[in-house]
Amino acid sequence: MRAWQVRGHGAPREALSLVTVALPEPGPGELRLRVRAAAVGLPDAFMCRGTYPLTPRLPFVPGQEVCGVVDAVGPGVQVALGTRLMGVTSFMDGHGGFADATIARIDTLHRVPATMSDTQAAGFRIGLSTAWIALVRRGAVRADEWLAVLGAAGGSGTAALQLAHALGLRTIAVAAGEKKVELCRRIGADVTIDRTQQDVAAAILEATSGRGADVIYDPVGGEPAANALRGVAQGGRLLAVGFASGQWVRVKTADAVRRNMSLVGVYASGYTDEENRADHEALLALADTGALGGYNTVVPFDALPDAVESVAAGTVLGKLVVQIAAATNT
Repeated sequence: MRAWQVRGHGAPREALSLVTVALPEPGPGELRLRVRAAAVGLPDAFMCRGTYPLTPRLPFVPGQEVCGVVDAVGPGVQVALGTRLMGVTSFMDGHGGFADATIARIDTLHRVPATMSDTQAAGFRIGLSTAWIALVRRGAVRADEWLAVLGAAGGSGTAALQLAHALGLRTIAVAAGEKKVELCRRIGADVTIDRTQQDVAAAILEATSGRGADVIYDPVGGEPAANALRGVAQGGRLLAVGFASGQWVRVKTADAVRRNMSLVGVYASGYTDEENRADHEALLALADTGALGGYNTVVPFDALPDAVESVAAGTVLGKLVVQIAAATNT
């Protein structure tokens, strides 16, 4: 099978090589998917460089998130061959999704409705399930609260914006540049802030009549998040989702105390299979209404190294997805 493999760490264009390897075989509790589409995330770029905490041993195939069709099952797995599923690959074992076939554990995979395309499904699970856990389970958001989303035009940010809109929150989208700001407007952000042109905290305070954001959704970390924190409301919550900037946000305890502010960690892997499947069904119900999806950028398999580079550079609008096999629903 074809696979984009990392044999030595470096920039994605240097690290990724197109090779031919044997089909992987599923073990107990695993199955093999013929990959139809795979999403590209910032962790894939970090894995190429060897800087991601969950980077596998060399050589490995990156790619965390896929949509594919079951063509082999391991012991203990009772799933019909030909079933179409979405979810997370066994990338930590070197079996990522940037290949014709991949391995995944049955507990990391979820159903794909017939109305959803391969490319939509490939980019659905990680971003939206993380947003659900952050906003609903960890953030306990309430309708009409003000939510500021950092990195709002990227894969994580667009997922959070869409879900927040569906949940009835008032949204402030923070992005870099007019093209990204325009995408946030199309998604339905109530307020947009171009962080290259505006003071983010001041703009948040202005939009909320001086109150500040009740919740900040932070997949960026670092200095951008620290700047936005100056615009958090009394009793507000910072949802620490990721560190696209290269480092986690640092919160001064004294500042948190003065504002009665909560730093809330968001870790999507900390829930039971029953909880994950309940969350997935809730998200599919929202998707069925048209509230979620439709902001993916799709590129061909041969363009994978450039695609990972563009995600690392922050130039992608929305979620980037690689088409690997012929599309079924588009």
